[in-house]
Amino acid sequence: MPACPAGITPRATLGYATSQNPHVALDPYLKNLSLSPSGLWGSTGKLPAGGCFTDAFIFRSKEALKGAKGTPSDFLKNLKEPVAGARTAMRAADYLETTLTILKKELQKTVRREFNVTDLLSKHQKEIIFKATGCDYQTRSIRCPKTSRYRTITGECNNRKNSHFGMSNRGYARWLPAEYEDGFSIPQGVDEGKLYNGFPLPLVRKVSNKIIGTSNDNVTQDQEHSLFFMMWGQWVDHDMDLAPATDANVQNKEVHCETSCIFAPPCVPIKFPPGDPRIQSPDTCMPFIRSSPVCTKTFIREQLNAITSFLDTGVVYGSEVSLAKALRNQTNQLGLMALNQNYTDAGLGLLPFENKTDSLCLLTNKTANIPCFKAGDARVTENLQLTAFHTLFVREHNRLATELRRLNPQWDGETLYQEARKILGAVMQIITYRDYLPLLLGDETKKHMPYYRGYDESVDPTVANVFSLAFRFGHAQIPPMVSRLNDCFQTLQPYSHVPLHLTFCASWRIVMEGGIDPLFRGLLVDHAKLMKQNQMVFQELQERLFEQVEIMGLDLAALNLQRGRDHGLAGYNAWRGLCGLSQPCNEAELAEVLHNPELAKKFIELYGTPDNIDIWVGALAEPFISKGRIGPLLACLIGSQFRKIRDGDRFWWENPRVFTPQQRQALSKMTFSPLLCENTHITEVPKDVFKVNRYPRDFVNCTEISSLDLSPWREKNH
Repeated sequence: MPACPAGITPRATLGYATSQNPHVALDPYLKNLSLSPSGLWGSTGKLPAGGCFTDAFIFRSKEALKGAKGTPSDFLKNLKEPVAGARTAMRAADYLETTLTILKKELQKTVRREFNVTDLLSKHQKEIIFKATGCDYQTRSIRCPKTSRYRTITGECNNRKNSHFGMSNRGYARWLPAEYEDGFSIPQGVDEGKLYNGFPLPLVRKVSNKIIGTSNDNVTQDQEHSLFFMMWGQWVDHDMDLAPATDANVQNKEVHCETSCIFAPPCVPIKFPPGDPRIQSPDTCMPFIRSSPVCTKTFIREQLNAITSFLDTGVVYGSEVSLAKALRNQTNQLGLMALNQNYTDAGLGLLPFENKTDSLCLLTNKTANIPCFKAGDARVTENLQLTAFHTLFVREHNRLATELRRLNPQWDGETLYQEARKILGAVMQIITYRDYLPLLLGDETKKHMPYYRGYDESVDPTVANVFSLAFRFGHAQIPPMVSRLNDCFQTLQPYSHVPLHLTFCASWRIVMEGGIDPLFRGLLVDHAKLMKQNQMVFQELQERLFEQVEIMGLDLAALNLQRGRDHGLAGYNAWRGLCGLSQPCNEAELAEVLHNPELAKKFIELYGTPDNIDIWVGALAEPFISKGRIGPLLACLIGSQFRKIRDGDRFWWENPRVFTPQQRQALSKMTFSPLLCENTHITEVPKDVFKVNRYPRDFVNCTEISSLDLSPWREKNH
């Protein structure tokens, strides 16, 4: 095949067929079956672009955005838009799944029984498919260098023996086998008549209505933890996992997930139960697009994690080389991150804008003409507080790089960049493990995360599929309003409290309504929402998610439940069994676990058996462990994951080979408060940002806050 230009991927059908070799016989099992390229790639019978696929052939989201109305699904999809490496991985997996789907349709003409197509393929035929779709290249393992001073952007070669452990654009880890309706790919619950453990699965929207949703006025404040506690959880989560949505499907180009109520991959529409107040017409559904698959030799659907599993501040720097380069200041060799060239925050830097003429953020205020910001993670503009975190960390990187250059004028730009990145990653690890996780895990902290004993190359730090759902417990900690406060920690006039749904993708509010300082003040003194069994997720998220310019907002709770089924996650009891916890068999036993007979009754009325309860809502409903903010099942799953990403990280800050003893000692004293003092106009801060603090009682002047001592980074021979 001819070479393809940069950014264009060579493709072939089974057996490397081209338009000159249109038929491939699959022997011995498929000797009567032959496929032409038109069967896989369209009615022309020829490969597009002379045997090459451009990104536009498969991914049409950017073109679609030009005519987008800004539906809630548009916003959700845009926040998970993959970059180059992820698109390539998604494309290969899509080809693989499409190939198997078409083969099965052809085989169904002759095989009159239920079957998995992979059972009818020989090992050689599977290898042909794997190579032809590009999956062989995606799953390759490489030889790693013997020495490496800095972690790679992609996470590759963190583990030298298993180069793919924890790297971006690979599949999530499976701690329990996937459970699909067909054992292969289809989410459970698609066939509403199918029984699981003797009972049908309830519609996720019905579960959301009956158990999860609560009024915006029915919110109990957490009397111990500030809203900063909630936001740090989201910041950490966005550094560990991102499952982009399937952007298109080769065999279903005409599917429209926005309007269809029929299961047709990649659409798994969320149906409304009878009497739901959101029903606008009999054929009304809430759109849902499946997470992108990833190449796997088991041929059982797995999902793609587009970012690294490590707590490495990839949320700031990106998890792909091309993105990391694009985020850097290319005008000098000072190791700096790029800043906005149009606006500042009262003289301090703002994030650069994304380079799109069709940025969805433009739709949230059409007169402001402010596009979305660009950062290491696509979700940067999801909400205002998250944007504030991104902005603060980029400023801190630039401050570190500048100070390091003053200490070591002989360092080049690459060294300054990497050393600042290394320090910032350590700071994120320290704050998370020393300050955040003990508040979350309470008395079970040491049980799930004993003291660090050094790097263990046998530990796979890859984020587990179940963790991507479990860590969404934070959705139950979000209050319905966003507050912005002035220097005296009073409501900032005229920019008062704003309903959360009006802050989604509203980057213009950062530029035109006071910058990031008022947002951080709000995070410091506002309370997190307390998750209660009768107050799980308030209506602002359950009914109005991404409702900026459309009447029909999304339901975050229903999306979470549907996502768990989309990912093939086992039911509630299976996960309790994995964690060594009791597995309630009936309503009475479930009531004992939940300490709530009324809630147990609701669960049984919906699911029939505790075995069928969706993992996210079941785990969320458990009473808190002592001094923690999650139940025992979430403590097990989350604690186990954080132990793995610590012990399996060769560049963990406590590893003696990463920093010198003097550097580790300096880092160990670091808290979040100095970041605010050094990188904002805020002059008074609390010493512990995670606690509920009252102003001015619990605040001190920034002159009393110690900054990170960078003297251990001075090269003495210079």
